[in-house]
Amino acid sequence: MQIGTPLSSSALRVMLLGAGELGKEVIIELQRFGVEVIAVDRYANAPGHQVAHRAHVIDMTDGQALRQVIEQEKPHIIVPEIEAIATETLLEIEKQGIAEVIPTARATYLTMNREGIRRLVAEELELPTSNYAFAESLNALKMAIDGQIGYPCIVKPVMSSSGKGQSLINSPDEVEAAWNSALHSGRVNQSKVIVEEKIEFDFEITLLTVRYLDAEHNTKTAFCQPIGHVQKSGDYVESWQPQAMTEIALKRSQEIAGKVTENLSGRGIFGVELFVKGDEVWFSEVSPRPHDTGMVTMVSQLQSEFEQHARAILGLPVSTELISPGASAVVYGGLEGEAIVFDGVAEALQIEGTKLRLFGKPESFTYRRMGVVLAKAATVQKSRENAGRAANIVSTSQLNS
Repeated sequence: MQIGTPLSSSALRVMLLGAGELGKEVIIELQRFGVEVIAVDRYANAPGHQVAHRAHVIDMTDGQALRQVIEQEKPHIIVPEIEAIATETLLEIEKQGIAEVIPTARATYLTMNREGIRRLVAEELELPTSNYAFAESLNALKMAIDGQIGYPCIVKPVMSSSGKGQSLINSPDEVEAAWNSALHSGRVNQSKVIVEEKIEFDFEITLLTVRYLDAEHNTKTAFCQPIGHVQKSGDYVESWQPQAMTEIALKRSQEIAGKVTENLSGRGIFGVELFVKGDEVWFSEVSPRPHDTGMVTMVSQLQSEFEQHARAILGLPVSTELISPGASAVVYGGLEGEAIVFDGVAEALQIEGTKLRLFGKPESFTYRRMGVVLAKAATVQKSRENAGRAANIVSTSQLNS
């Protein structure tokens, strides 16, 4: 693949659909290779908008609006970064040869909807997952739990991100609230949820799986060291690498991730989420893009997940080398408002081995992820301790308050 000069007739143009904190890092890595990048998001001044060559604000679930911006910008490559996209339009764009979709339009289509990917993994590939059912009404949800899934169980929208709308329910009197939460928190208006058996696992991992081209232009698959993480209400708050696990469990994790990503095909990085108990492994979810828990790789790996994604997109060599144990810890907004300021940054960075990424989101919410602390140390435990301490030091306030 030839790489030209940005903002010239030779430019290689890449369009990101979704310009949050993950997209921002991908944009930066692409620009390091001289790529012209266009960032698209649903709100103005998103993190990726602030570093891209050009930015657009549209409703990406509107197929007509999506096609219009693609035809206007004429990107060579389209990189989806979120789930809420008119994927049928991407299928058409790819079929018509207008642009290449990373990893593929089919992968984006299947993974944006939990029903598509779960049926593929469990029913077609016959890989281990939790027991599950889909429901299109409150009554159907109750029947699925009573007749098949049982308590405790987890209810999620079929389309959402960062744990939005996810509920753990332990009794029948919690079902209606979980149903309403799932309906109102999904990425799109869709009256369907997935209910899953709650597996009693030891821990959950993200196995970053990258498909890339070797020197002979053959597609290869490589795995990063497993990433452990802590979630609250389905949203990640802390991650670390590597997560200790048995050799058997690691091999099984790689086998599952390899089969899923091979079926989805294309190239780029996939965040494969898995449940682990001893030597047993169950598939949970997959994202065909960098994963939020993978932000730790900005300190733990020779190439971060963002550089790996950019390299795979461009057909360049990829390394999954781990250089140090590392950890990440989320910095929350802590308040509702705009033009917030961050205090304690210098004090936080006094802690050895720490880095800080503030995303530049224009509006803060109490539990909105506004930044992340990264830390590396001789051990995972020390990395986690340092990342957590630094994140707790950083605070927010409103300007002139």
